[in-house]
Formats: sequence, C-alpha cells, structure tokens
Amino acid sequence: MKKWITTKNIEGHLVSLELLEEKHANELLEAASDGELWNLWFTSVPDSNTIKSYIKTALNQFDESQSVPFIVRHKESQKIIGSTRFCNIDNVNKRLEIGYTWYAKSFQKTGVNTECKYLLLKHAFEECNAIAVEFRTHWYNENSRRAILRLGAKQDGILRHHKYDKKGNMRDTVVFSIIREEWEGVKGRLEEKMGG
Repeated sequence: MKKWITTKNIEGHLVSLELLEEKHANELLEAASDGELWNLWFTSVPDSNTIKSYIKTALNQFDESQSVPFIVRHKESQKIIGSTRFCNIDNVNKRLEIGYTWYAKSFQKTGVNTECKYLLLKHAFEECNAIAVEFRTHWYNENSRRAILRLGAKQDGILRHHKYDKKGNMRDTVVFSIIREEWEGVKGRLEEKMGG
C-alpha cells in the first residue's frame, strides 16, 4: 500500500519538528527531567529506564507505517524540549492521531504547543490530505483536555475502560477530532492566536 503520510522535518517560528532518531535519547531525557514528567501518572513520558524502549517502539511503528515520531526542538536555544508524533495511522481511511505529546515543564504554556499542533495539522490536512485528525487523552488529564478544545477540536466521545494505564488501572480515554472541512476555520483561529 502506498504511504500517504509524507515524512520530513517541519519548520515553525518557535520550534522545528525533526524526525526522531536514536541519537536524540540523552537530549530527550534531559527535556523530560525538566519537571520530572515521568512522574505524571496519566501520561507516558520516558525516564532513564525506559528511554531506549520508548525510542525503539516509536521507530518500529515508523517502520511499519503506523506512526511518524518527532522531537520538538526550540529554535532559539537549539535544545530538544519534547516529543510528539502522528500515530494510529489509518492508511485505508486517511485518518491519524496526534499523540505522545509532551514538553519540558519550562516550555509549557509558552505558545510551543499551539505552534506544534498548528504545524502538524497543516501538514496532515494540506500536504497529506487527511480526512480527520484525532486527539486522545486520559479522562483525568484535564489540562490536556482543555488544550485540545482550545485548538478547535470537537469531543467525539469517551472510550470507557479503553485500556490499562501505566499503573495497571483501567483508563477512560476522551477522543477529539478535527475533520478536513473544519480545517480552514481552525487554521484561521490558530494563526490569530499565534499572532500571524
């Protein structure tokens, strides 16, 4: 089956999204250390014990056309400040999810997330012609849920007892999406928020 997701680095004003490589492990770990993000029980951020398997899994999914993982590089400092990816890629129906997103604590609520999501959505809809982009988050991750709504996504529903979280508890997953016909409106709103 022909790949429909074009894979390349994506440039913004604040950040660049670069394809994940094994050589990024130490810098990713340093970014996750800013706020000890691995201690957040409702999300999955690598620590020193899991960074190698985190990257290996992401790269295996990339090889199988299931995901496109990126590191987030802050352009001014040239530091890696987080990670995100296209995931759960549906090659038949041209749908995908933006997930596995996290940022070093000192870069949260700075405009980085808005620009990252804008860059990924623009790539998905305008270059790859996706029909829909999903976002999923843990029911208890209220900050993430609010951030997704601020992007302009609509809540599709809640997958109750969807899967086990990292503590072994059943997780309810909240599903949001933006569809192709909504992109121009969402794009305009995001550009206004970013001052462009």
